[in-house]
Amino acid sequence: MSDNLKWTLLSSQYVHKGPWATLRADKCQMPDGRIVPEYFVLEYPNWVNAVAVTQEGKILMVRQYRHAANIVSLEIPGGVIDGDEKPEDAMRRELLEETGYRFDSMEPLCTIYANPSTANNKTFCYLATGGVKVQEQELDDHEELIIEEYTIDEVKQLLADNKIAQALHCTSLFYALGKMGK
Repeated sequence: MSDNLKWTLLSSQYVHKGPWATLRADKCQMPDGRIVPEYFVLEYPNWVNAVAVTQEGKILMVRQYRHAANIVSLEIPGGVIDGDEKPEDAMRRELLEETGYRFDSMEPLCTIYANPSTANNKTFCYLATGGVKVQEQELDDHEELIIEEYTIDEVKQLLADNKIAQALHCTSLFYALGKMGK
C-alpha cells in the first residue's frame, strides 16, 4: 500500500463504550490536506473462527439465531478473543465450549476484516482437524447452538445454494476447501 493514501489521525472522541462494541469519532486529514471532521469507527474485539473437521471427515457447523439480522444462521464455530488470549488458544476454547470437540491440529487459514471501512477488528481463521467429542457444550448465557455435521460435498452445496449467510464464515470455508484440495 502506498503511504500517500494514508490519512493522518488528528483526534479521537468516544461516542459510546460498550462491552461488545465501541463507537468513536475520528478527525482525520487526507493526504491532499482536506479534513474529515467526523469519521465514525466501530471498535470490536478480535474474533476467531474455524472450519472444524472431525476424525470421521465431517465438518462441524452450528445453527443459531442472530438477532441483528433476525435470522437463524448456519455457521462455523467461533467467537471473541478474550483479553490478551492468543488467537489459537481462543479458537481451541471456543471449539470446546461450542461443540465439545477437541482437535489434533489447528492450522491458520487467513486473517480477514469484516468491514475495514467502519470496523477495526480482525478475524483469525483456522482449519481444525482430527476432532473428537470429549465433553458436552458449555455455552454462554445468551447462546443456543445446535451442532450439525456435514460432508465436504454437502458444505460445498450449502455454499452454492447460498445457505450460509455469515460472510466471514463463507470466506473461511472457501479458504479451507482450497487448502484441502476440495
